[in-house]
Amino acid sequence: MGELMSVDSVFTITGGTGSFGSTMARHLLAKGAAEVRIFSRDEAKQDLMRTQLNDHRLKFYIGDTRDLDSLREPIRGSDYVFHAAALKQVPSAEFFPMEAVKTNVLGSSNVLRKSVEENVKSVVCLSTDKAVYPINAMGMTKALMEKAACALARENQESNTVVSITRYGNVMYSRGSVIPRFINQIKSGSPITLTDPKMTRFLMSLDDSVALVERAFSESNNGDLFVKKAPAATVGDIASALIEIFEADSTKTVQIGYRHGEKLFESLLSSEEMRTAVDEGEYFRIPLDSRDLNYEVYFEVGDSSSDVLDAYTSHNTHRLKGDRLVHLLMQLPEVQAELAL
Repeated sequence: MGELMSVDSVFTITGGTGSFGSTMARHLLAKGAAEVRIFSRDEAKQDLMRTQLNDHRLKFYIGDTRDLDSLREPIRGSDYVFHAAALKQVPSAEFFPMEAVKTNVLGSSNVLRKSVEENVKSVVCLSTDKAVYPINAMGMTKALMEKAACALARENQESNTVVSITRYGNVMYSRGSVIPRFINQIKSGSPITLTDPKMTRFLMSLDDSVALVERAFSESNNGDLFVKKAPAATVGDIASALIEIFEADSTKTVQIGYRHGEKLFESLLSSEEMRTAVDEGEYFRIPLDSRDLNYEVYFEVGDSSSDVLDAYTSHNTHRLKGDRLVHLLMQLPEVQAELAL
């Protein structure tokens, strides 16, 4: 079991200038972190973050997870590593799948192995619902990242480094998500472009994502995967709720069809994972399958359970619409800021 996370520690965040990473950095600084190291390859975003936060506890490192050597200094001496660096855009990964492999699989393996080598207390990898039953390159590479993390945990069960995974659905107002795009279209007077109004997506806030990472840092066993239970909504209902919030009744919607690699709905847990998932109230925890390759024993002693459980999907989770969806969206600081403008 991972030890209770001490906030007055040194934290390294790969992809630290992205939506997840920057939110996590702000949270850790507010909680009293001794040092937060931001590792990314975007010097412009690093400079903006340095200026905006203006905190001497922030340290910035330019590098790429694909380059093992560039990870040495930001991870050495760190207590906790949050690995958020990734190629996340589904269409981009469809056109450049090998680039996604290099960053999401090989780069993640570099972060994991360097964290174990430098004896950090805990490393948490950020994954996505698209890794479950993946049909697109981004999801496939994230699924392989998960497998790499589990394999490393299985190989190093006596290690001082606890490896764990957090898997998210759609994080509201994260960079590239539909909510900021819909708001921009509404405010510019353009039609809202919908892929399919019946398409469902999980809804999580950035604060929820931070809480899930903290739980993984503090409470995980080696190889655990954590999922936060979340409601969902159709993209059509999200558009309608934003039209109501911004009092834009004249705004039209246009259905443009699916983009490369998109699904009608997403899954946070497969039916196979549901068989071993531990229900912890607001969360599911999936323990590591720690069996080795000595399969002979399973011909004589095996798991006799034949229960078939439904996957946990954005189609069968709690669905938000109407006033309840409007209320949720109105709680987002970014939506409030847009209204104030």
